Amino acid sequence: MDGSTAPPLSEFDDFVRARSAALTASAFLLTGDRGLAEDLVQDALARTWRAWKRLHRSQNAEAYTRRTMYHLHVSRWRRRRVAETATETPPEPGGADPDVALRLAVHAALLSLPAKQRAAVVLRYFEDMTESDAAATLGCPVSTLRTRTQRALRGLRRGFPELRFPEAEPPRSGAGAMTARGESHV
Repeated sequence: MDGSTAPPLSEFDDFVRARSAALTASAFLLTGDRGLAEDLVQDALARTWRAWKRLHRSQNAEAYTRRTMYHLHVSRWRRRRVAETATETPPEPGGADPDVALRLAVHAALLSLPAKQRAAVVLRYFEDMTESDAAATLGCPVSTLRTRTQRALRGLRRGFPELRFPEAEPPRSGAGAMTARGESHV
């Protein structure tokens, strides 16, 4: 042994293998683009690796990675606005999967939100985080998170009446939360 105190590379590799799919799914909901989502996760994991020694001891690697991912996304959004053109209708689905249209509608609805409101909705409803955890991840007070979530839901209800969005405060637990397919757990 060389006396090094750095955690073994295999622990970081195990973390990446175990959590990459979930991180990429969250990043996709934030960015709306698979390639951008993968880039976002890769950048967040690179920063996690640099802080791994400290994070490994505290068991906060995933929380750190998610927070980094959301902050990187907001920073990228602020720096440049992507010149994409939204269409009235999504492209026709290739198969007969009835959930595809709903997923596309939910995805379009999320992309219609400002980045901070989208992050609040993704954290609360898709990641099923508590208000305090979501606020900590975004680095804002709980009251700010509530305001962002309420404004986002109000905008989603107004802009996408065909989707069912919660009427009240975000759920404190998993019960009644909207799923990635726009369905309610109720």
